[in-house]
Amino acid sequence: MRILIVGSGGREHALAWKIKQSPLVDEVYSAPGNPGMDKIGPCFDVDPMDLHKMQELVLQLAPDLTVIGPEAPLAVGLSDALRARGFDVFAPSQAASQLETSKGFAKYLMAKYDIPTAAYQRFTDVAEALDYVGTQSAPYVIKADGLAAGKGVVICDNLEDAENEIEEMMTGKFGDASNAIIIEEFMTGEEASIFVLTDGDGALYLPAAQDHKRVGDGDVGPNTGGMGAYAPAPVVTPRQLELIQTLIVEPLLSGMAEDGMPYQGALYVGVMIAETGPRVVEFNARFGDPECQVLMAGLPGDIVPALLVCATGGLVQSHNSVSQMMGLLDFRPTATVVMASAGYPGSYEKGAVIKGVDAAGDIDGVSVFQAGCGVNGSGELIAEGGRVLGVTATGESLRQAVDRAYQGVDCIDWSTGFFRKDIGWRAL
Repeated sequence: MRILIVGSGGREHALAWKIKQSPLVDEVYSAPGNPGMDKIGPCFDVDPMDLHKMQELVLQLAPDLTVIGPEAPLAVGLSDALRARGFDVFAPSQAASQLETSKGFAKYLMAKYDIPTAAYQRFTDVAEALDYVGTQSAPYVIKADGLAAGKGVVICDNLEDAENEIEEMMTGKFGDASNAIIIEEFMTGEEASIFVLTDGDGALYLPAAQDHKRVGDGDVGPNTGGMGAYAPAPVVTPRQLELIQTLIVEPLLSGMAEDGMPYQGALYVGVMIAETGPRVVEFNARFGDPECQVLMAGLPGDIVPALLVCATGGLVQSHNSVSQMMGLLDFRPTATVVMASAGYPGSYEKGAVIKGVDAAGDIDGVSVFQAGCGVNGSGELIAEGGRVLGVTATGESLRQAVDRAYQGVDCIDWSTGFFRKDIGWRAL
């Protein structure tokens, strides 16, 4: 088989790394890929947002399966365009991916299907939003309605900050993504990430994970795309998972199928776990990043049969067999520490040389997934993005996995890199 990975981040590197291990796979292509993915298989410098060039590439490569990693190409209809050409795709349609591309749309569906979530209001007018927030109490949760690279959620502790944030968002802070905003109830509890592989009918539940969204130790500072993750997350007990399945995932999948937009691919359910039961924080229409790195490293088996059946249908009938092939019951405790450029999630410098990645990867149980990386004229690895490396490790216990990940971090020589030192703290 030939499989094409669309994307260039740590999530896509982890997918390429895992897929290449399958005995079913002969070749892994990536577009555009990154230096780490280029070591796995050929990379093609094609912008995933360019539907015309992406279709030309797929017609040239004729992959047996295309796996779309990031959300932005889904928003412009890449999965639909490839399916219309007759290719199998692991990713939701443009219509189904509105679960992530429009928080207002997701809230509408949750109300329609009676899925538990925070109370909210959606606004396109600054004055109306300011009037409304003045009637609410702190903390204030303000979200850009559209895609904002994981940074479009701000929690304000006082009214003045909330009012300033509303004005900034609705006057261009996140471009068109924050032309409309959501102001919602602040939920208390512990947040977790649930990932479901689905063909629109059946569902495979991967081990629950926890992301670390805030930039600083102790969960302080602004939100980021994710500074680290671990799995399994003990806060999601078997009883909580049962509630998530029956109250959230099953109504969502059945409702979307009935509404003519069946969901295929990876469904990310961000949930708040509380004594009153789980409530949805957000839906994403793809694997999380860095949760994907954790899940791919922790699964001991072959993920390709599951991806294929989700793209082509028949998961209900093959559920047990693909679950066994993935090794779901033998998932290994895993942790990822994200190394980012100084200044992230704000402005940051590019071009710093990174050394020691191979040495980190030589540690037992450690893999380093590249994200915002490039190569300079001397062939050295350099930092080109905000989140740059995901040092990922498995272990016999979460403690061992975390310790190994930080051993890997210690091997890396990067003058302008930083990382959180408390990944996994809630479980440990």
